[in-house]
Amino acid sequence: MVIHKKRKHSPTPQVNVMLTVKSFYDVSSFAYQDLFPGNDHVWGPLKTLKAYMDSWSYLKIDTDLIKSGEPLPETLVFLNGSFEKGGRFTIEFGDATKGKLKVYDNGRLLENAAVIMAGAVLCGSRISLGSGVLVESGAFIKSPTIIGDRTEIRQGAYLRGYCLAGKRCVLGHVTEIKHSILLDDAKAGHFAYLGDSILGNNVNLGAGTKLANLRFIPGNVQIKTEEGMIDTGLRKLGALLGDHVQTGCNSVTNPGTMLGMESMVMPNMTVPSGFHKRNSIIR
Repeated sequence: MVIHKKRKHSPTPQVNVMLTVKSFYDVSSFAYQDLFPGNDHVWGPLKTLKAYMDSWSYLKIDTDLIKSGEPLPETLVFLNGSFEKGGRFTIEFGDATKGKLKVYDNGRLLENAAVIMAGAVLCGSRISLGSGVLVESGAFIKSPTIIGDRTEIRQGAYLRGYCLAGKRCVLGHVTEIKHSILLDDAKAGHFAYLGDSILGNNVNLGAGTKLANLRFIPGNVQIKTEEGMIDTGLRKLGALLGDHVQTGCNSVTNPGTMLGMESMVMPNMTVPSGFHKRNSIIR
């Protein structure tokens, strides 16, 4: 006689409320908020970033003015969906994040004009620029990349693709970014590395901050919490920094570091992987 046992169904795992998107980020005014379901794990947006950006509607690159992979021979102005040679404009190269980048046409201020300086390199056709953006000489941008309004991409920045930045961000000098998201007013100004990471609103990285994203030991990155380990399902995962987090100069985060809102990392510190609650001070 064969006895058929009733199969038990495993309950759907619950998302720890401390590790949800809404516990780390306020996305109510973020232009790309549909990438951030509030009750999803905080690393969830990185899982869907590629599909999200692959479906984005990008601007049409003028191949007569911009040769993919080649430094621009002259400065370009981008306005109302089209590029024009910058030589006929008067440009004041002020701080783009504060709205001080000014472009004039015969004395008339052109609201919302973006500027790509001579010597910058755009590689690929899937690049989106917001209003008032400044791309400085020597920046290298691979597609796909989405840049929000009044963001500044400084000299020597290296954007390796699948980079999404909101408004008034700084992608700084000799800063390398790949497969990462910066919410509004996030700044990685100097000598930083961001791999598979998310910077919340008003996050500021001190010079030399490195957000490591790959473990030495094979396998997915797991998050250490008080309730135990959580498998993220991601082989690569850098840091998830909540709104208003600050890191000191030359600090390093291990793969799978999660810093709650308003946390601080002192200079020269190495931050252990795992979840660090709101207002943590790593020293």
